[in-house]
Amino acid sequence: MNDAHILPNWLAHRAAVLPNQPALLADGARWTFAALDRWVSDMARNLLMRVAPQDRVALLLRNRPEFVALAHAAPRAGITLVPLNTRLSAPELAWQIADSGARLLFYAADTAALAEAAIAVVPSIPLAQADDQPQLLRRDFNRRQLVAVEIARLDDTRVPNAALRTTIDLAEPYTIIYTSGTTGQPKGALLTYGNYWWSAVGSALNLGSHADDRWLAVLPLFHVGGMSILMRAAIYGIPAVLHSAFDPAAVNRAIDEDGVTIISVVSTMLQRMLEERGDRPYPAALRCVLLGGVPAPQPLLEACAARGVPVVQTYGLTETASQVATLAPADALRKLGSAGQPLLPTALRIASAGIGEVGEILVRGPTVMRGYINRPDQTAQALRDGWLYTGDLGELDTDGYLYIRDRKKDMVLVSGFNVYPREVEEVLCLHPAVLEAAVIGIGDEQRGALIKAFVALRPGADATAETLDAHCRLNLAPYKVPRVYVFLDRLPKTTVGKTDKKQLN
Repeated sequence: MNDAHILPNWLAHRAAVLPNQPALLADGARWTFAALDRWVSDMARNLLMRVAPQDRVALLLRNRPEFVALAHAAPRAGITLVPLNTRLSAPELAWQIADSGARLLFYAADTAALAEAAIAVVPSIPLAQADDQPQLLRRDFNRRQLVAVEIARLDDTRVPNAALRTTIDLAEPYTIIYTSGTTGQPKGALLTYGNYWWSAVGSALNLGSHADDRWLAVLPLFHVGGMSILMRAAIYGIPAVLHSAFDPAAVNRAIDEDGVTIISVVSTMLQRMLEERGDRPYPAALRCVLLGGVPAPQPLLEACAARGVPVVQTYGLTETASQVATLAPADALRKLGSAGQPLLPTALRIASAGIGEVGEILVRGPTVMRGYINRPDQTAQALRDGWLYTGDLGELDTDGYLYIRDRKKDMVLVSGFNVYPREVEEVLCLHPAVLEAAVIGIGDEQRGALIKAFVALRPGADATAETLDAHCRLNLAPYKVPRVYVFLDRLPKTTVGKTDKKQLN
């Protein structure tokens, strides 16, 4: 153990120095740091009744206070969290549960049916490992090894004298968060406590940390952006204001009535907030609207500037525990459309490109993930010579400000979520009538992009857009389902026989 990597538990520290300060506001309830600290310790002792240190615990939970308690209980129990996207289908969830090797799954009443369906599929999941070679899961996994618990049914049984950890080792793993990968299957990015710590430090050095700050968490907590808010709130000693889901009217009320000073959203959320707001100005206390996801439309940024909404664009990835670069508030108008400069201590450069030229964005620093679990080949491809090859395209201006230009290859962002076309294509090809399929993204004002599918049917087979839509909805999250279907006799090919997507539009 390297003592240089050891910090006091940040929630416990805040409970000691700010015991009566609010730590969490959610569902009309309020927890001080002292109250949250007690709940978290009880939760950690409860965890140790079910799992051992270093085990992996999956969370199929929407935004709720119990998610917050489990996030802070993890370092005290020494377990690794696997937050699961509640918008995925049962087969998709089963794949991630099996791949992660989770030994405990927490769910709630509103995700119970999805959890049960996923658990039923887990024992038979085959995985496509590195290089697309179909292989069975590397560890011997079966349903009997997985314990599922509904969060509302947790009793008070706990290990009474359990030795909870009082420090945090920044080098230890904290979360496994799945992101789309180059093979079409998701990849579990292993993030350490240090990744989150340095992300919080970098954000504070850029935005500042005010004693009266309140950060609204409306992004899903299973997303790295949502998890990062929870960690920053504890590290900074400020309250997180948690919403169960995004509702523009509720968000605007929180800004007016709950003292929210910082909020993290994507473009579609911000657009809906402005529409609901009408002509009413935002209070001066709202000092920062962090805007992530796809690059924001210029008209939206201009509308915010005209109304005095303090928008700062940010660029980040799951693999970097959220933010890589963020535009400082003072530069919001001067560098409209930029994602800003890299946050200290992160380094950023553009591969094989000069100033003003577009190239792949490379990132280096203590926020970069340890790697992808069970994916040594893809880890080696992403992490080279100390740099993370993001697969995203951008350029730097003469002042060193980053502008995001595109996603490398075919990745499509729908409502802020990554969709890899090959994953959708593979599902389409599972339909008995489909010979081959190709998927692309098309622009959409509300979601950033939508999925468009080009399909060639088997000779003599019959299928409609409606039948393929129903098939996809059984196997994919709703945001991955194509919204447009085009039927072709055959798909265009390159000279080497691959589908030529440049001819599809």
